[in-house]
Amino acid sequence: MGIETAEALISDLRKAAVDRRIAHTAELKGVFADLLVSKLEEVGGMGAPLDVSRPPSVILLVGVNGSGKTTTAGKLASAFLNEGRSVILAAADTYRAAAIEQLKAWGERAGVRVIASSHGSDSAAVVFDAIQAAKASGADVVIADTAGRLHTKSNLMEELAKIRRVVARELGNGPAESILVLDSVMGQNGFAQAEAFDKAVGLTGVILTKFENTAKGGIVISIAQKFRLPIRYVGLGEGIGDLEPFRPRAFVSALLGMEYADDAA
Repeated sequence: MGIETAEALISDLRKAAVDRRIAHTAELKGVFADLLVSKLEEVGGMGAPLDVSRPPSVILLVGVNGSGKTTTAGKLASAFLNEGRSVILAAADTYRAAAIEQLKAWGERAGVRVIASSHGSDSAAVVFDAIQAAKASGADVVIADTAGRLHTKSNLMEELAKIRRVVARELGNGPAESILVLDSVMGQNGFAQAEAFDKAVGLTGVILTKFENTAKGGIVISIAQKFRLPIRYVGLGEGIGDLEPFRPRAFVSALLGMEYADDAA
């Protein structure tokens, strides 16, 4: 969670323990779980669906190499198709040759059109072409898979900012989401990623991937608190349907390894 967040939580927990005269560990753990849930829920928008209210809506997926952006793009495309929406995938990761083929494979798997160019081409131009294709065909959603960037590479971050400017120019006031795809195993590096990507594209939320018992993803509590960013979805596996809305109570239950009443209960 990071030192700053951890110290703040410990302070709040100590105060709660004194105020409520808590003497048993089990009770203290329950209070701590409630505290974590409240920290997440006070941000607002946790588990909220992505805004695709007016076509064409654009979803820009950003993150570092290996975070699961391409897989997430395919899962989102499938989810929107199941809602009856038409989708176009934009292969804007032109930095890595295999990424284009991987997205095409996901597009074929989901039954979605993929707009792509050659390796090394201008990624912003690919996104522009995808938006034009969506306007021409009446597609509802464009999902852009961008290159896996180290957040410390300023030239690559500027390329992302260029893509964001293209989206803003083409959509005007239309709905656009900039989503950080974050691997659950990330610790403090995840916080640095959120800071850099937010500066480049103006993040509107986070999708937590590869979430399992061995990958806790506690850093998202710090990210949510610091940047006021909602966690929108969580990826639970490699299957095309393994993407679910983020639920604070279910997340805290897994984080602490305890039984805790879920939001949907």
